[in-house]
Amino acid sequence: MSDHPSDDALFQLGMDLDPRSSTAQTEETNTPCSETSGEEARDFFCEQDGVRFAGTHLLVDLIGAERLDDLQHVEDTLRRCVEASRATLLHIHLHHFTPNGGVSGVAVLAESHISIHSWPEYNYAALDLFMCGASEPHRAVDVLRFAFSPERVVVKEMLRGKEMFRWKSGSKRRSIRASASA
Repeated sequence: MSDHPSDDALFQLGMDLDPRSSTAQTEETNTPCSETSGEEARDFFCEQDGVRFAGTHLLVDLIGAERLDDLQHVEDTLRRCVEASRATLLHIHLHHFTPNGGVSGVAVLAESHISIHSWPEYNYAALDLFMCGASEPHRAVDVLRFAFSPERVVVKEMLRGKEMFRWKSGSKRRSIRASASA
């Protein structure tokens, strides 16, 4: 185990940051989530309607969806979701199950993640989109709608971290305005 928790998380995903390793990935280090301003690191928490929070978490259900067993289509769709959300892709890892062809996986982002779990035998997929900073996860919903042609899309939104007392009581850290696009 590493002294750095993020290195351990990457190792658990089958990656590490050792350039000599066959699974080493180049990680983007000049992202909005790692910028600093003066002596104080920017936290990239959001503020919307006077509420501060860590990020927007969307739970998306695709009902009556198609192409949920097409591994390349799922990967391409996740990449388009990242682009539409104005997020920064670090890594995608997908697993194709047999015999039903379901796909489970994650797009690891500098801003957090997008995960998918599909049950093609039921024409159903559950997605999880969590992003911090200036990213716009709501923009990915239209990408999913176009890619999988579901009969129904259910989206539930959570503002993660808004219950934390230190943010409600006036943290000295700056926040950015959350996007209003949906």
